[in-house]
Amino acid sequence: MHAYANPTRFLAIAKPLTPWLLGVGLLLVFAGAWAGLALVPGEAKQGETARILYIHVPSAWLGMGGWTSLAIAGLVQLVWRHPLAGIAARAIAAPGMLFTALCLATGSIWGKPTWGTWWEWDGRMTSMLVLLFLYAGFIALTSGDDGQRQGGSLSRGAAIYALVGAINIPIIKFSVEWWNTLHQGESVFRMGGPTLDRAFLVPLLTMAVGFTLLFVTLHLAAMRNEILRRRVRALQMQQASQPRA
Repeated sequence: MHAYANPTRFLAIAKPLTPWLLGVGLLLVFAGAWAGLALVPGEAKQGETARILYIHVPSAWLGMGGWTSLAIAGLVQLVWRHPLAGIAARAIAAPGMLFTALCLATGSIWGKPTWGTWWEWDGRMTSMLVLLFLYAGFIALTSGDDGQRQGGSLSRGAAIYALVGAINIPIIKFSVEWWNTLHQGESVFRMGGPTLDRAFLVPLLTMAVGFTLLFVTLHLAAMRNEILRRRVRALQMQQASQPRA
């Protein structure tokens, strides 16, 4: 793990990898969207409104996966003091919050014609809203010490916050099983296999992979920018500390 802890080595890998991830991600998103909009028929019960789930479901997965990765980065920061863990955690927060917000927005758009309401305080929707607030809290918490901690590491409080916030992830996952809810149950990752027809499942998974690659692209780009920004700041501080002739 520490073999990639050197920022220079990380930049050497991330710089050429980022445009490839972006290109393949966009290609998969366009392919999944085209299949979901043009090839797959409307769902038998929900009609054309079900097409928004090709965006809603991958966004939900990435919102949850983003915080899981953020918590892992916080754990690595606390236990192993990995030099890039804090920078990685900060870089995850913004895209994670973006996809969580997209999940909530598309869910509300889907819920209006399906349930007759834009919002319902059921377990899945409420816990997802809590996740959005957790992202916002993490961003606010880490912005206060931005640039103050050596190497971009997280404060102990921010790392613990990331770990404690991970408790919400299984709540989101199992909320449809634990409580009586309007939200439909699991249809992809469930015991016994997916309940979706292959015609619907393939475009959904294509969109999910494409969105994931875009998420990783945003994450790597944010990490690169943060490393370079800190290098510029270090040079400026070094020049300012040198005595003038």
